[in-house]
Amino acid sequence: METQTSNALANPRKRRVRRALLASAAGCVVLGGVLVLLPGERGSAPPPAPGPAALARGAVTGGVPAALGDLAVLIDDRETHLRAHPLDGPAWAVLGAAYVERGRRTADAANWPKAEKALRTSLKVGARSNPQALESLAALAVERRDFPTAKKWGESALKLAPKRWTTHAVLIDAYTGLGDHKAVGRALERMKKLRPGLPAVRARAAAVYRDRGWREDAAAKLSDAAAAATAPAERAAYLEQAGRLAFERGDREEALRHFQEALRTDPDERAAQAGEGRALAALGRTTEALSAYQAALAKRPCPQYALELGELYQSLGLEQAARVQYDVLRERVRGAEEAGADEELVMGRFEADHGDAGAAVERLRAEWQRQPGTEVADALGWALYRTGEHEEALRFASVATDAEHGGGVRSAPYVFHRGMIERALEREGPARRHLREALMINPYFSPLRAPEAQRALAELGEPSLEDPPG
Repeated sequence: METQTSNALANPRKRRVRRALLASAAGCVVLGGVLVLLPGERGSAPPPAPGPAALARGAVTGGVPAALGDLAVLIDDRETHLRAHPLDGPAWAVLGAAYVERGRRTADAANWPKAEKALRTSLKVGARSNPQALESLAALAVERRDFPTAKKWGESALKLAPKRWTTHAVLIDAYTGLGDHKAVGRALERMKKLRPGLPAVRARAAAVYRDRGWREDAAAKLSDAAAAATAPAERAAYLEQAGRLAFERGDREEALRHFQEALRTDPDERAAQAGEGRALAALGRTTEALSAYQAALAKRPCPQYALELGELYQSLGLEQAARVQYDVLRERVRGAEEAGADEELVMGRFEADHGDAGAAVERLRAEWQRQPGTEVADALGWALYRTGEHEEALRFASVATDAEHGGGVRSAPYVFHRGMIERALEREGPARRHLREALMINPYFSPLRAPEAQRALAELGEPSLEDPPG
């Protein structure tokens, strides 16, 4: 009897041990009578997906676009945290980077002072050797179009962390704005060497290739970047960039496809909405174009969009509507300048064509002295043409269109400007060649200036046998 009782007690224990072993072999274990899945084994539950704050933090510290909704959550999270932990330097750096990204995506200059305060606080309460904060200050300066300051902060960050590819990316923007094309090339090669397969690196390389006139290479890099992007906001940004590239080469339909796909991927990609307006206008779908521009401006009131919309109205003979948009441009520029942004380029372009050309020259001369990029060379050359200073205008137009001086980008507006200046100088051969080239690059580059190029080319007529070679 005792033996039978002992066996009866032993058998249940053996059965429990056997069940536990079997469960463990299947990736489970029994703890306290509860069946628990072991992590990493077949059948285990996947880790929880990162929340919006984590997604935005990964984006802003990883050099990729962040979703606006996620950014709002991250900013709220960091502000709440810092009220309780005001000496947390890294948290201040993340908050500052988030403000920079939100300002970039929304064109709301109110983010710039907030970003600068957070980033400087990060350096003050934490270690001065904080590459994240220094890099974000460089990115902030790029958004403000303050390229000398961007270079200073970016190079300081690079000394502390030479293997941060994101710092090289920011420095590419700074060097481009300063017209230092050799430095752009060096930064690009270092960035590619550090993270050659990253989608964001491919997209940054595409921007440099575009500036060099390597359109096919740029388009291939953007296609790869969009295909490999891991988040909607990131993919939409690369599609928008591809749309701009397609429009610049005159492919209206492809540009529109890219812009519309970007908007479907991320409805907050308002740069794509402005691009949609650009492409629709080129396709003659004017009512839709106006609606797209108006929607883009409502959510991302960028001065450049107001200028484009104003010129579209003007091309339609709607002068009053154009003046309204030019007033919007002035208002947005005032707000941006109060927040520390440099808006001399857009104001110089506006004044040259729609205001005081002499004031445009004064603005752009000062801008050229401070940051002599290709965009400024083109704008200054055109402003000088508008004031009748044609010889000096041609010198700047040549810088903007001559690959030896960094003007390798195949830009229809730049080439048009050079052609018109040469026409004013009675250099008919070069003028004819450059006006024709502008219309070959993109026959739809501007609703105002493309028709002007066509008229000027028609007035020049065909070359005669007596014309000197251009």
